[in-house]
Amino acid sequence: MPQFGKRSKEQLSSCHADLQKLFNEVIKHYDCTIIEGHRSNEDQLKAFNAGKSRIKSGGKHNHLPSLAADVVPWPIDWSDKNRFYHFAGTVQGIAKMLNIKIRWGGDWDSDNDLKDQTLYDLPHFELITD
Repeated sequence: MPQFGKRSKEQLSSCHADLQKLFNEVIKHYDCTIIEGHRSNEDQLKAFNAGKSRIKSGGKHNHLPSLAADVVPWPIDWSDKNRFYHFAGTVQGIAKMLNIKIRWGGDWDSDNDLKDQTLYDLPHFELITD
């Protein structure tokens, strides 16, 4: 059975308990790695300046504990978009089973239309808090 490595565990430990619960269940079914949980204001600004975020500061990654996690299927293949979509479906299904409300960066408005996004952030999963 897959399990998280040290770095993934550290990143996940910076996340909200619901995200920890979710991804600790996901790893039992789908090998993945946690790229980032909590993000400092400095790192958030870097992500914004690199075009990887539309939020300059105060995003869900900036909360303590983090309300967002960047998680990718393992081994990482950034060019295999279909694998990201498949992985996201697995995460969304498990979240629904656990009654954890999430938003995925490949379908921000959660309308299941994956072609109407203006920003694709396929590794991004966040708790819906609003």
